[in-house]
Amino acid sequence: MNKFVISLSPHVHGGDSVEKNMYGVCLALLPALIASFCFFGIGALIVEATAVVSCVFFEWAITRFLYGRKTTTITDGSAILTGLLLGFNLPSNLPLWIIILGALFAIGVGKMSFGGLGANLFNPALVGRVFLLISFPQQMTTWPVAGQLTSYTDATTGATPLSLMQNAISTGDASLLKDLPSSLEMLIGQTGGSLGEVSAICLLAGLIYMLCRKIITWHIPVSILGTVFVLSGLLHLSAPYYAAPQYVLMSGGLMLGACFMATDYVTSPMSGKGQIIYGVCIGALTVVIRNWGAYPEGMSFAILIMNAFTPLINTYCKPKRFGEKKK
Repeated sequence: MNKFVISLSPHVHGGDSVEKNMYGVCLALLPALIASFCFFGIGALIVEATAVVSCVFFEWAITRFLYGRKTTTITDGSAILTGLLLGFNLPSNLPLWIIILGALFAIGVGKMSFGGLGANLFNPALVGRVFLLISFPQQMTTWPVAGQLTSYTDATTGATPLSLMQNAISTGDASLLKDLPSSLEMLIGQTGGSLGEVSAICLLAGLIYMLCRKIITWHIPVSILGTVFVLSGLLHLSAPYYAAPQYVLMSGGLMLGACFMATDYVTSPMSGKGQIIYGVCIGALTVVIRNWGAYPEGMSFAILIMNAFTPLINTYCKPKRFGEKKK
């Protein structure tokens, strides 16, 4: 029989809390948020403000009127973070009523239907995003060109790097990849796409901040990015119409998903080993869906699929119990 060993008092409190971590992630998103305002102007402001306010309102309303609770959970920062991430997954010209509907689905179905924070199986922001993508594919795949700071619904639209990559694969024409933005442009953010897809360097800055503050660990983002880099590099070597891995890493929602969405505490595995398995599977699924699926972006679907496998991974990769001795 194993003994449960506890050291003598006094014990030191770690200082972590739900509120501290949630607002820490919100702060890490600040550089990317500022970049989206710089590239999409008023459209980014309208989309993000609508998503955040809607998510907070629906969580308060569901808690108060459906659950009948007098206390509210909107101050823990989780609804604000869900709104920010939902807005980051939307184009800057999306109509307000679609954003509100996505927020209702994200909070009502993706979070509160499971019992609220800590009980949800899937990432709420991704649940809302995928619901909108399936329900309103035309509006969700119409991307304004970056630099239109005063335009909203009348913004000029254009192709994204992901759509160019998919066209090159479907036609087998490598010359289409010449229209891709340069690596520097994709790193800085002068490309079309969702609000959170336009500046890889700002997302990486947020990742470094979270790692330094120990809000998350390196296992999930590194395993996702490493898997995508290796697999896309092998595909690029096999045929020239597959984009080079550095373009794949900086395109679409890969950086946003790897750094901020796959690392969600509730829906990701607990142990380091489990997180690596989880990240490798997300990276592999993303490559498969992007190259051979119906949608050019596969990150959202890959994360949601692996969210469903998180309980199984936790069962297989149980963390060592405190005080347990090796046999």
